[in-house]
Amino acid sequence: MWSIDLVVAAPHVLTMEGEGVGYRADSALAVDRGRIVALGPTEEILGAYAPERLIRRPRTLLMPGFVDAHCHMELSVLRGLAQDTGHWMMYGLNPFKGSVSPRDRLWGFRLGVLEALAAGTTTLGNYDDLMHQEAALVEEMGLRGNLTQLVREMPERVYAPGELYRFDEAYGRRDLENLLDLFDRWDGRGDGRIRILFGPMGPDFLGEALLGEVREQALRRGTRVHLHVAQGDRETEQMLLRYGKRTIPWLQERGYLDEHLIAVHLTDATEEETRLVARSGASMVLCSNSIGIIDGVVPPARTFLEAGGVVGLGSDQAPGNNNHNMFNEMKLTALFHKIRHQDPEAMPAWKVLRMATVEGARAVGLGDRVGSLEEGKRGDFILVDLQAPTMMPLFVRPMRNLVPNLVYAARGNEVCLVAVDGRVLYEDGAFLTLDAEEVREEVLRLADPIGEASEETFRSVRGTNFRFMEEGKL
Repeated sequence: MWSIDLVVAAPHVLTMEGEGVGYRADSALAVDRGRIVALGPTEEILGAYAPERLIRRPRTLLMPGFVDAHCHMELSVLRGLAQDTGHWMMYGLNPFKGSVSPRDRLWGFRLGVLEALAAGTTTLGNYDDLMHQEAALVEEMGLRGNLTQLVREMPERVYAPGELYRFDEAYGRRDLENLLDLFDRWDGRGDGRIRILFGPMGPDFLGEALLGEVREQALRRGTRVHLHVAQGDRETEQMLLRYGKRTIPWLQERGYLDEHLIAVHLTDATEEETRLVARSGASMVLCSNSIGIIDGVVPPARTFLEAGGVVGLGSDQAPGNNNHNMFNEMKLTALFHKIRHQDPEAMPAWKVLRMATVEGARAVGLGDRVGSLEEGKRGDFILVDLQAPTMMPLFVRPMRNLVPNLVYAARGNEVCLVAVDGRVLYEDGAFLTLDAEEVREEVLRLADPIGEASEETFRSVRGTNFRFMEEGKL
């Protein structure tokens, strides 16, 4: 028998291999030094390996951890402050964002991690400008981080609708220099768990020269560009004002559309533009709940898939989405597409489950490492309690209801164990690498100071939520 670190066995397994969900009954996963070394029938695995730890739980489902392909977790500190309003960024988010310190945002990041980890997320596609600190936290917590440093030339302030953004070249240059330093220091750290992507905030937030330079620097380093693309009518308006052209044709003319691009949102993309991005080899990240709340739009993910593209899911940010829970993303992605297309078969459960796991990993360049339970990949997995009311009853014939229940019924609290590289980070409600109580206590202290500091701007902007407050509706 071979001595290894870990064997985890379960009566039901979704490997996500092949074109479906890769269901196996009564199977076990063998993990050593962070890597999957075998997957097979439980008794066969136990006969071949002597693990330092055996996790064998009846009435559980073993499956890959979720890949959150795009999120801004530090904004969890502003949860619930920017919903139900037009001009979301300027009138909803920015009146508060300017009052949040870097320290506040790092506690917000920890809060987002608490929520995401407990709901089975193992890979964080975080997109921010505090990445040195957040990379250190990811390494300390044992998570997998597909981290993106923001680059922008537009200093943050509240702009009126239709007002052209003003750029500060020095501001953008500082961001780029910080990004290059981040890549040199952190890419590949944590035994390869930390990967650094290059993140121009959007083609409307920085000039053409810097946008091109960011891409050139990314290609030199063999990494990808993670970019908001056709983020909404606000972005389209800015691009038309500045360049006289919509985002996607403009990017195509500059050679930006290819397999190195992760295109986030595509909220305002036409069907033709969507097919253009998909056929270029770029991937798409869909943030259904966030864009539903912010814009009332269902981005064209089905068109993207039909054109041969790869789509992952992201939770985006709590002031827009309200949570970092991939169960929520899967359910709403399926429901929104059925409603948009008036077709109950438009986006089945198995497809959105793949978007949250194996397809999400492919979309962000991690398809060879995570997203499915296969020999040679990293040991990122979760266990789901099949005795949770939302997962009951369990049918295995004449059809299995595991996948529909995961997507349409589960809420995230069914997850009972989470591991990255074979290391257990969360088990039975306990966070093993993060002081959850400290996070809760610190975040509770932040609300009053942020609220006080934001009040003048919130009142001066007089957005929808200001009116709701005046009318006693909040």
